Amino acid sequence: MSKKALIIEDDMAIANLIALHLKDLSYEVVKVGEGDKGLDFALREDYNLIILDINLPNLDGIEVCKQIRLVKQTPVIMLTAKTEELDKVLSLELGADDYITKPFSVREFIARVKAVTRRFEKATSHKIGLVHNELQFDELRILKEERKVTLSGRVLNLSPTEFDLLVLMASNPGKVFSREKLLELVWGYDFDGYRHTVNSHINRLRGKLESNMSDPKFILTTWGVGYRFSDEFKTSSHENPKEHFK
Repeated sequence: MSKKALIIEDDMAIANLIALHLKDLSYEVVKVGEGDKGLDFALREDYNLIILDINLPNLDGIEVCKQIRLVKQTPVIMLTAKTEELDKVLSLELGADDYITKPFSVREFIARVKAVTRRFEKATSHKIGLVHNELQFDELRILKEERKVTLSGRVLNLSPTEFDLLVLMASNPGKVFSREKLLELVWGYDFDGYRHTVNSHINRLRGKLESNMSDPKFILTTWGVGYRFSDEFKTSSHENPKEHFK
């Protein structure tokens, strides 16, 4: 089955370059130069990947991402300029799976695309091969094969990346993960300078899990090192914590 990618970018030189690299990865490519038209394409068709610039005419990329995430979990990679630090964080908070700062190398672009699509394919394949499906921490329940998380009986809407991040940490209560290690295990790459990607996803995940962000119950910070899932709970699962990432 062919793969389809949507590029929403008003700089046609950049859009054509991205399209060339995606075609090398066997994608059929659609290019759109305006935000409102790009959103229309994204919602009307099913794509395996969306490359989305932040600065777009008619409707900016952040709003496009927000609207896409209301109805679809299609992998979204944002394109940003070096000066758009706040926009990078905001785009991740709104559900983008990753971002790439322009200008970028071919090697980095291909690595990001492969990592994001690999996570999405894993999220939708249901071929995880789990020994134990469920993790339970007080009112938090994680069903791995169904990729479903409930809190006090309420289903949480997690992106594929947020789900993988939660499962990795919850399967290893008390273990501290550095940002670099989380990038390697969850995102699948180790490029320098992208630790904010981890920070933003942790904050977004906490916003969905924690009743008090200033005093989190589940995802804790080990200052100067990284993050850990609380080991103060009794879990109903005795699984191998690495099963999810085989």
